[in-house]
Amino acid sequence: MSDLVPAWWRDAVIYQIYPRSFADANGDGIGDLPGIRSRLPYLRDLGVDAVWLSPFYLSPQADAGYDVADYRTVDPLFGSVEDARGLVADAHDLGLRMIVDLVPNHSSDQHVWFQQALAEGPGSPLRARYHFRDGRGPQGELPPNDWPSIFGGPAWTRVADGQWYLHLFAPEQPDFNWEHPAVADEFRTILRFWLDLGVDGFRIDVAHGLVKESGLPDIGHDTSWHLLDVGESPCFDRDGVHDIYRSWRAILDEYPGERIAVAEAWAPTLSRVAAYVRPDELHQAFNFSYLGTAWEAGAQRAMIDASLAAMSAVGAPTTWTLSNHDVVRHTNRLMQAHEGEVAGKRPAAVDEAAGLRRARAASLLLLALPGSAYLYQGEELGLPEVVDLPPEVRQDPAFHRATGQDGYRDGCRVPIPWSGTQAPYGFGPEGGPSWLPQPDSWAGLSVAAQDGVPGSTLTLYRDALALRRKVFAGDDLTWLDSPAGVLAFERGGDFRCTVNMSGAPVTLPVPGSQLIASGPITVEDGVAVIPADTTVWWSL
Repeated sequence: MSDLVPAWWRDAVIYQIYPRSFADANGDGIGDLPGIRSRLPYLRDLGVDAVWLSPFYLSPQADAGYDVADYRTVDPLFGSVEDARGLVADAHDLGLRMIVDLVPNHSSDQHVWFQQALAEGPGSPLRARYHFRDGRGPQGELPPNDWPSIFGGPAWTRVADGQWYLHLFAPEQPDFNWEHPAVADEFRTILRFWLDLGVDGFRIDVAHGLVKESGLPDIGHDTSWHLLDVGESPCFDRDGVHDIYRSWRAILDEYPGERIAVAEAWAPTLSRVAAYVRPDELHQAFNFSYLGTAWEAGAQRAMIDASLAAMSAVGAPTTWTLSNHDVVRHTNRLMQAHEGEVAGKRPAAVDEAAGLRRARAASLLLLALPGSAYLYQGEELGLPEVVDLPPEVRQDPAFHRATGQDGYRDGCRVPIPWSGTQAPYGFGPEGGPSWLPQPDSWAGLSVAAQDGVPGSTLTLYRDALALRRKVFAGDDLTWLDSPAGVLAFERGGDFRCTVNMSGAPVTLPVPGSQLIASGPITVEDGVAVIPADTTVWWSL
C-alpha cells in the first residue's frame, strides 16, 4: 500500500490474535477467520499498526495448530484460503498489516511427508527429511540420545519398525531435518505462497530450534526444560540457523511494502538473540528477557538498558511485550513472579484489583519505550489469567505429562469477551459454546462494558496508543535521577515517563502537563502524588 511508510515495523504496535479465542462467526465455539474479519474495525480503532495471527493451517490440533499437516491451506475449523485472502485484503483497506505464524521446526505427524516416511521404512530417502535414528541398547530399545522434550519425557518416540524419531515438543510434532535440501526448498515455496497472497510478514515459531548440533550429541546431564527457559544446549540456537534466515531475508526483500519476519528465539543471552536480527537476517526478535523481568525498578532499568544496547549493536529495533499465548497474563504474573523465575509457570490467584493496577502501569511503561510493542489479545481489557479451569477442559498437550512444560497455558487462551452479561459474551452467538469456559466476572470486562468509559483499561490503551503516534519519534531515552523504586526517563526533549514501583505513594515535582496516567494521581501546588504501581506520561 502506497500510504504505508517504509520501515513501519521499527516502532510498530503489533496485536497478537489467537484465532480460536478471538471471535467465533459460525457458532461452533471456536474462533475463526470470518470472526476475526468482522472485528478488524475494533483493532483499527484500538490504534494498532499490525495483527499477528497464531496458526490457522490444516492441523489435527494436537498442539492448538502448532502441529501443521499442510502449510498451504486453512484448517476448516477456521475457514478457507479465500477467507484468509479476504482477511488480508480487509486489513489492508483499514490500514493494518497482517503477519502470520510460520512453524518450520516441526510438522504434524499427519503431514504427508511424515506419513510417507513411516510407510517407506528405514533407509527411505523421505526419512532423511526428519530425524530418524536407530536406538541404543542391545535391541535398540533405548532412545538415540538423552534429549528431553520441552513438553516432558524423552524427545524420542519409537515406531513399529524399531527406529526412533525426534520431537522436541509433543510426539505428534516430529522435527524436520534442516540439513536436507528438500526441507529448505519446501519452506521457501511456503513463504512465497503466503507472500503472494498478500501477508506482510511471518512470526517464526521456535526460530532458534531448526538446526541441531551435528551428530545429535548427548547433553550429558539430567535436565528438564521449560519452553521459556532452555538455556545452552545442542538442540537450540545453533549457528547454522543464520544461513536459513539470510536466504529468507532475500525472499522477503523481493516483495514490495517492507515485508518482515519476527523470530521467536529463546537464547541464553541478549547478544545471541541480537544475532537473529543482523541487517541481512530477520527484522525483529521477541524480547523474552524483558517479559520475564520482575516488577522492580533496578531490574527493569537494567533490562531496558541491556535490551536497547544489544539491538542497537546490530541496528535493529528493540521489541517489548508482557504477555502472549504461552505465558501467564501479566495481570497475574507481575504480582507473583520474582527476578529469575520463568514467566509461564503454573499461575497463582492474586488480588485482581492490585494485579490490574500493576498491569496497567507496566503496559504504559512498555508503550513509552523506543522500539516495537507487541500486545496480546485481551490485555487491553485487563483480562486476568484464568487459574481455575477444570482438568477435563484443558487442551494444552503438556498438562498431563509428568515433567517439562507445566501445561497451564490454557489460562491465557480463554476466549475474550465482547458484549453481554452471560457467556460467551459476544465471542459467538448468544447462548453458544466456547471451547474454554469464560469466568462469570468477565461481563464487566467486555469491550462493550468498557467502550467509552473514562478510566477503563480499554480507554487507557486507546488513549495511550493515540498519544504514542503523536508524541514519540526516534530511539533516544535518557534516564533521570529519581527516588528509590521510581523510574523516570525522557525522550525527545519534550516527553517524560515516571513509574512508581516503590510499593508506596511518592511525591514529586510536576515536570509539565499530564498526558495520561495508568491510575489516579493528585496534583496540587506544583507537586504530584503518584500512588504505588502507577505510570504517568508528561509533556514538558
